[in-house]
Amino acid sequence: MMRSRDIALAVLVMALWGFNFVAIHIGLGHFPPLLFCALRFGLSAIPALFFVGRPQVAWRWVFAVALALGVVKFSLLFAGMAAGMPAGLSALVLQSQAFFTMIFAVLLLRERLSGRQIAGMVIAALGMALVAVRLGPDRPAHAFVLCIAAAAAWGVANITLRKAAAPDMLRFMVWVSAAATPVLVVLSLLVEGPAVDIAALQSIDITGAGALVYIAFVSTLFGFGVWGSLIRQYGASTVAPFSMLVPFFAMGSGVLFLGESLHATDVAGAIAVIFGVLFGVGSLSRKPKVLQAARSV
Repeated sequence: MMRSRDIALAVLVMALWGFNFVAIHIGLGHFPPLLFCALRFGLSAIPALFFVGRPQVAWRWVFAVALALGVVKFSLLFAGMAAGMPAGLSALVLQSQAFFTMIFAVLLLRERLSGRQIAGMVIAALGMALVAVRLGPDRPAHAFVLCIAAAAAWGVANITLRKAAAPDMLRFMVWVSAAATPVLVVLSLLVEGPAVDIAALQSIDITGAGALVYIAFVSTLFGFGVWGSLIRQYGASTVAPFSMLVPFFAMGSGVLFLGESLHATDVAGAIAVIFGVLFGVGSLSRKPKVLQAARSV
């Protein structure tokens, strides 16, 4: 059983990660997506890089996760939100990473899904379809697809994280951040252009800087530090289900701070997605096949 203090810490991290989507939305009003990703990971890695020590896994796993998670997943997520996907619903759509992880575990690791896992995937997919019902000018279809693609990239990253089996998630993520940063800088210069990047940096104000500091230090370093500590103490099967709170905190934050609207289909879809994910992974504590890792943004 988790102590009350640790339960409160887990819920606090979920709240911080939920609000993180609001911070991303605010930051995207000041920076182009790829540059914002690069700055986020650069700040997360420096100066922490000089205090955490070398990664405790092979370098190939650091670079593999940096590519799948740091470069592909977050670039797609930021691009989707920049294209108009609401902050709260972006957090919900990302939870489809759970069944992408299961699918890739079957395809890449030759694992076999149980009937319960398949049923959970179907329920979650129906929930995602409910969210997609209201796609339109305020939530463009292409932005929705970008967020789904980000969830798929997260699924690949989860499989890679499982193979890496890093004993210290915070240390590992600091090095992943460091490896992702130069790739994102190059991509930003090639795709968004030096003129756009320079203009964004020259016009930075306290709001943009605050959003960047929040996602780099509060969400990434503090969040992963606490999350990794809880997982080491209680195990992933006990701690990981708390991550299902993130979409609810994100959707609530989006309504409160960004004035985002929620419809009955959004709420029903959210319940279906969360229930489907929890139902599908409920057997993992007895048969731990698919890693429940890297739950943060």
